Parts: sequence; C-alpha cells; structure tokens
Amino acid sequence: MLQNVATSSTPNASNPYLPDAVIDRSPAAVAAAFLAAGFAAIWLLVDLRQATLFLIGGGLGAALYHGSFGFTGAWRRMVVERRGRGMRAQMLMIGLAGLAMMPLLAAGSVGNQPLVGAIAPVGVSVLVGAAMFGLGMQLGGGCGSGTLFTVGGGSARMLVTLIFFIAGAVVGTAHLPWWLGQPSLPPVSLGQTLGVPAAIAVSLAGLGAVALITAMIERRSHGDLERDPGPRRPGWNWLLSGPWPLVGAGLMLALLNIATLIVAGHPWSITYGFGLWGAKIASAAGVPVENWEFWTWPAQAEALSSSVLADSVSVMNFGLILGAALAASLAGKFAPRAAVPLASFAAAALGGLLMGYGARLSFGCNIGALFSGIASGSLHGWLWFAAAFAGSAAGVFARPLFGLDGFRRKGAAA
Repeated sequence: MLQNVATSSTPNASNPYLPDAVIDRSPAAVAAAFLAAGFAAIWLLVDLRQATLFLIGGGLGAALYHGSFGFTGAWRRMVVERRGRGMRAQMLMIGLAGLAMMPLLAAGSVGNQPLVGAIAPVGVSVLVGAAMFGLGMQLGGGCGSGTLFTVGGGSARMLVTLIFFIAGAVVGTAHLPWWLGQPSLPPVSLGQTLGVPAAIAVSLAGLGAVALITAMIERRSHGDLERDPGPRRPGWNWLLSGPWPLVGAGLMLALLNIATLIVAGHPWSITYGFGLWGAKIASAAGVPVENWEFWTWPAQAEALSSSVLADSVSVMNFGLILGAALAASLAGKFAPRAAVPLASFAAAALGGLLMGYGARLSFGCNIGALFSGIASGSLHGWLWFAAAFAGSAAGVFARPLFGLDGFRRKGAAA
C-alpha cells in the first residue's frame, strides 16, 4: 500500500504523500563535487575551521531550500492572507537559538575560541536601514538568506537581485561612517544588562507575543490556524528530497546557527560578505575603496587585503548556495530560469540595491540583525524587526507597480 501511495501523482486528504522525487542527477553530482572540492581546498588553503564553516553553510542552504524557509514570503502572507504559520516558525527558531547562544556568549568562549554576539548600536541608521531592507525584500523577491538559496536553486531573477544587493552593500560601506554620526544609543546587550536568565525570559516573551498576535489575527480572519502538513513523502525520503516541515527546518537552522557561533566565534551572518565581494570587485576595477573610511578600519582593511576564503561569512555564503543547489537537485527541482521580464528585472535591481544599502546601515539583514541579533540578546534586533516589517508591508503594496503580485483581499493567494 505504501508503494501505491508513494507513486500517486498528487497528495490529498486520503493520500498525503507527494510522489517520489526524480533526482536531477547531473546537477546533484556537480553540486556535491563542488562541495567536496570546496571543503578540501579551503582546508588546504586556510584551515579546517574555515572548511567546516563552508559545510555548515551547505547545511543551511539545504535546510532553507527544503523548508522553503524564507522571511519575505512569510511576511507577505501575514499581510496579504493573514496567515502566520511562517512567522511563528521564525519566532520559534530564534527562541531556540537564543536559549543556547545567550549563555554561550555570557561564558565568553568555548575552549580557545572567543565568542562575540551580533550586538549593534540602536539608532537612526538601524531604523532607516531596516525599513529600506524590508521594502527591498518584497521588490527583490527574497531576503538575505532567501536570495542565496533561490540563486542556488537556479533562479535567474534572484541572481539579478544578488548582483544589485552586492552593489548596494558596497555603496553602504561608503556612507556608513556618516550614518554612524546620526543619533544613536550604544549597543545594548540584554544578557549584560539584565543577566542571562532575565534576558532569555524577556526575549522569549517578546517572541511569544509576536507569535500570539499572528495567531489571533489568523483566527479572526479564518477561524482556525493553518497547520504544518509535516513530511509529505513516505518513510525517510523527505530528509533528502524534501519538503521539510517548517518547524523542522527552523530547528535545523537554529542548531546550525549555534554551531556557527561555536566554530566561527560569531553568529550566522550573510551581508558582510556581499560588501566585501563588491569592494574587491570595485578595487580590481580601479575604484580606490581602500581609501574609504570603512575600509581603513583594521578588521575591514585586513579582510579587503586577504583572500575571500579567509572571510568566514563569505565561505558560508558559498556553501549555502551549493547546499541549496544540491537540495534542489535531490528534490528534482533544479531548473535554471533565464527569462526575466523588464519590469521584474527593475524590481529585482531596485530591491537588491535597497537591501544591500539597508543591511549595511542596519548592521545586518534578516539573518545577521534579526535572527542572530535577537538570539544574541541585542536590543537592535528588535528595532530592526519592527522597522523591517513596516518596510516590508509597504513593499507588498508597491509590488503591483512592477507587475508583481501585491496586496489582495483576504483569501487570495500571495
């Protein structure tokens, strides 16, 4: 009977299973080969720690792809359809990561590895930058992590978003010193200010409140809560071919962020690598970025003069793209799409610029500022969340200007 269920063409109430995935063997083999070769090369050229981060990035890419775990779509569904399942999974993910990360950060180190959190100032630059990012993610079609894992899945439109994301991040490094001069509070760590137990309690209460609000809105609009369908392939096939339950994907992302903190010494981040890539490209083209104030700061100057493989954020980004490509191939969904209509291209370009510039101003994206920031106990993560969600809501209404699906009445598809 299980065999008959597995080969059925469509899931329904009596047959919840998807058909077995037909693996895209050639793309899967290429992605797996690049992951293996990348691990070996980074270990040889840098060290085992950096190579391990590359593989962690691959795991993040697979979890993001198999779980379709994006912030952009989940936030749009909340605004458009009043469905909050995706946002509740995000709150759970952040809370689980924070339970481990805040005590680790309070300890200060693991073995010989010092640990630092994603703690940043709370000010005008975060407020403006996060709102820009939220607007950009709806026009670009993906957030920081979403852009990378959909590029890995073969999306040409998201490649456009990524290119302009990088450009916006570089421009942001040129302007950041000015923004840092605007009104701001110093970095606030809830763990240091309140103590770890209280910081965890306050953070979980805040995350729980967000989840509760989404549930109340959803119940008022639909009368019930949308449920996670759970594994939709027989046996354990879903682990390799997906799709993964949202909660399961969120749990995996939380665990891998904790692993990133332990191995890298800092939580998961994405957009710093974009600015570094763009600065290196600009420098190679003759632009004197090394004279910009941001790139004269010691850590930034060292990163600019060193191999990109020495940057932990960059190697994790490379691994993430390849991990998503492998996951897409195992799911039988690796399908590069080259056609990008002009209006859609314009939205992707503008969205990418806004996200790159906004992420630099606000000290990160949905990963570095929101996920890792709140899980680290940083107050700026909460300001980022509020401003980015407001910008995202505005972006939902702006999407139709570019021929994209935008706001529709309750019950319509996103």
